[in-house]
Amino acid sequence: MPINPKKTDMSKQAPEARVKNFNEVALGYNEAEALKEAARCLQCKKPFCIEGCPVNVNIPAFIKLVGEKKYDEAAKKIKETNSLPAVCGRVCPQEEQCELKCIVGKKNEPVGIGRLERFVADAEMKAGNIEKNAVKLPEKKLAKVVIAGSGPAGLTCAGDLAMLGYDVTIYESLHATGGVLRYGIPQFRLPKEILDIEVDYLRKLGVKIIVNVLVGKTIPVAELFKQGYAAVFIGAGAGLPSFLGVPGENLAGVYSANEYLTRINLMQAYKFPETDTPVRIGGRVAVVGAGNVAMDAARCSLRLGAKEVYIVYRRSEEEMPARKEEIENAVEEGVKLHLLTAPVEVLGDEKTGRVTGLKVIKCSLGEPDASGRRRPVIIPGSEYVMELDTVVSAIGQSPNPLIPQSMPELKTGKWGNIVTNEETGETSVPGVYAGGDIATGAATVIAAMGAGKKAAASMDKYIKAKLGIG
Repeated sequence: MPINPKKTDMSKQAPEARVKNFNEVALGYNEAEALKEAARCLQCKKPFCIEGCPVNVNIPAFIKLVGEKKYDEAAKKIKETNSLPAVCGRVCPQEEQCELKCIVGKKNEPVGIGRLERFVADAEMKAGNIEKNAVKLPEKKLAKVVIAGSGPAGLTCAGDLAMLGYDVTIYESLHATGGVLRYGIPQFRLPKEILDIEVDYLRKLGVKIIVNVLVGKTIPVAELFKQGYAAVFIGAGAGLPSFLGVPGENLAGVYSANEYLTRINLMQAYKFPETDTPVRIGGRVAVVGAGNVAMDAARCSLRLGAKEVYIVYRRSEEEMPARKEEIENAVEEGVKLHLLTAPVEVLGDEKTGRVTGLKVIKCSLGEPDASGRRRPVIIPGSEYVMELDTVVSAIGQSPNPLIPQSMPELKTGKWGNIVTNEETGETSVPGVYAGGDIATGAATVIAAMGAGKKAAASMDKYIKAKLGIG
């Protein structure tokens, strides 16, 4: 039977409906759609898709189980190496990872691995079988370990160490778990209810989560070792926003994407006045940048009532780093792209101190720069003014500096990142490991999860060596 050349379509809310709510946009596969997509998998003898997965999910095995309608078994298979399948199925850039390596994708569209992962995770949730399917843990705890930060790197490291038989404690600086999964990704892409269920699964594995504790400030890392922890993993993320570096960005109405999305997500500003944290945006919003964070900020702006929302980006659409489906969703919803355009100055009202516009200038593309992308070149005399009420800077974030500042002996890089061995997560301090955005700068959720997984394996070897366990 010939393979369907295209992925099975996944239903979405219509653009005109979804811009008026924060409900999930992509609706996921039903059973018939999942079975149709699972049938596209070739069950390769040498599955390159696994090589493309940073957390090494046995992709052909779980898809085979889907095809056999063994959804609980498929969930168990995924959770052997990935304790956050419902999250990954929604926000992982599979097109750059496992699906990029898919053999079917050489001549046709690759198998919808992410969509099937989401289906399996959601099926397990709907059946109420998460607790029943939980991995059985070793009876005796090997040692105590602590995780600083409950983002994707920290959660993954915690889950792996719990399954290896460790007594795991996560310290989270905020009042809710999830890190960037909670405060950085909008409700319409990753519902908080889904995240809560996945985090609760880690609790079922015995992981203790303590919020409102800032490792490095509330508790110094050295103190953690005195309290009997055998090793520490730092997964504090990239919480330091980058700004535009142009005049006027101290005006009221200029936000970093970090603050903007945190107010909307973590503080539930989209429910104002039910909640206490409004976001004043006015009718016209420009988001500078073109990554996934920029798309999230722009799409949130529409849902908060903005009439005109623009993406301002100094390169062309071909160079935009956001996922293609996120760009398509944004454009469908009415976000307008001002490409080959760079910010020059934020304009404001002298009396109110508020934003009134953004002066920008047109660009052309020159030779490739160090990133491999063609360098934007200013076109003299091409300035124009965009009349605006709000400007959001979404041009990247730097690693959270608080823990490195509290540990002078911890080696850091040029941009404030903690220097690690990429394969093991080891830092310059024995027993201290790090991974995710704190080590690499802002990257993807699945890359952070992969770093957490590598660190967990390395911490296991380190502790067992200290304990004399072969």
